[in-house]
Order: sequence, then C-alpha cells, then structure tokens
Amino acid sequence: MTQTGTMAPMSKAMQDCVAACMSCHTMCEETMSSCMSMGSGGQDRMQIMRALIDCSEMTRMCADMMMRRSPLAAEMSAMCARACDMCAQACMSMPDDPQMIRCAESCRRCAEMCRAMAGASA
Repeated sequence: MTQTGTMAPMSKAMQDCVAACMSCHTMCEETMSSCMSMGSGGQDRMQIMRALIDCSEMTRMCADMMMRRSPLAAEMSAMCARACDMCAQACMSMPDDPQMIRCAESCRRCAEMCRAMAGASA
C-alpha cells in the first residue's frame, strides 16, 4: 500500500477561504434566526430567507469540499460566490437592520475569496 493517497497541506488561501465560508455560514444561520423572530414579512422576507438558506448550505458544502480536496471544489467555489452575492444583495434590501448589514458584509467577503479560489483552481 502506497502513501499516494495522503493530502498535501492546504494553502493559506484555501485555509482563509474555508474560514470565510464557515464564518459566512454561521452569520447566515444567525441572520435566519433573527429574520424568523421578526414575524411575518411577506414576499420580501421569504426572498431573504431563501437567499440565507441557499448561502448557508452552499458555504458549508464549499468548505467541506475544499477540506477534503474534492475535484469539484473549484466549481463549487464559483457557485458559492454566486450564492453569497445573491444573499448580500437580499440582505441589503433591509439596510436599517444591523444584523442584515453584518450578514451582507460577511457574504461579500466570502464571495470575493471563493471567486479567487475558483480562479486559482481553474
């Protein structure tokens, strides 16, 4: 049995991207809880919730794929950046809510790192 299956250490850029994804995932989860506690808000609230759920799921999956060195990680990073962009835009529809603003900032930071990761691996 050979050691060819061992993985090289993650690059600093990949480590930073994983950290940004996990941070964004947590922020989206917190924002969902905050959003749900606000009560009903009609279509606008549902659109934000959908964006938060998509972003939360994508960032977690993207981090997982990078950590296990999936060959699909670069494509996932590109998709994750899109989900983060959409979530940031949705959160900015409530610019008076500090939680939404923090979430949008976290999403933008993650999107930027994921775009760089997708480009580096392509």
